[in-house]
Amino acid sequence: MTDYSKPENTLRPDLKLIADLIESDSRVLDVGCADGSLLSFLVHHKNIDGRGIEISQGGVNACVAKGLFAIQGDADNDLSEYPDGSFDYVILSRTLQAVHRPKNVLLELLRIGKKAIVTIPNFGQWRVRLSLMTRGRMPVTRTLKKTWYNTDNIHFCTILDLFDLMHQEGIKVREFVPHSKAGKRLQMGPARANLFADQGLFLIEPGETSAK
Repeated sequence: MTDYSKPENTLRPDLKLIADLIESDSRVLDVGCADGSLLSFLVHHKNIDGRGIEISQGGVNACVAKGLFAIQGDADNDLSEYPDGSFDYVILSRTLQAVHRPKNVLLELLRIGKKAIVTIPNFGQWRVRLSLMTRGRMPVTRTLKKTWYNTDNIHFCTILDLFDLMHQEGIKVREFVPHSKAGKRLQMGPARANLFADQGLFLIEPGETSAK
């Protein structure tokens, strides 16, 4: 069993939840891999064949310094370069709300991966609602720390919004993990999670409708 107490095994709490869902010896693409922390963990502790895409050159450089394979690119424009079924898992962590065409990106993840893991900040969480109602300004919370003019977020999505889109596109949700900012799993369904969860994690795969 992996000892997460060791410094080299430290992961951001939401990334730890993602790592727990990925089987050893898998082929993995991490889209928006940042400095490669998750990829590095998966390579060293789950023996994955890992690849990364990152929009910032600084992030790519950090990945390469860790001995990882990563290229500069973005989810909106570069996923089309990958053949169908290239990976067992494609990861998109806290990035869907920052892309220009989220539906297209979601479908591309499931074209090139047998499964996809998507995490989002939940804009339906009660602190976000309360902040907007009482202050009359776009919320700044413990999860959404940037203001409206310097945030990367351009599509404000709630957990229920994403469930609606997946249902519309015939995407199968294999596992749904609502959780707090600290990475604590919340044992509740989508409706309650939409009010109480800071973030939502979705393990998804093509359904019969989306595969056609």
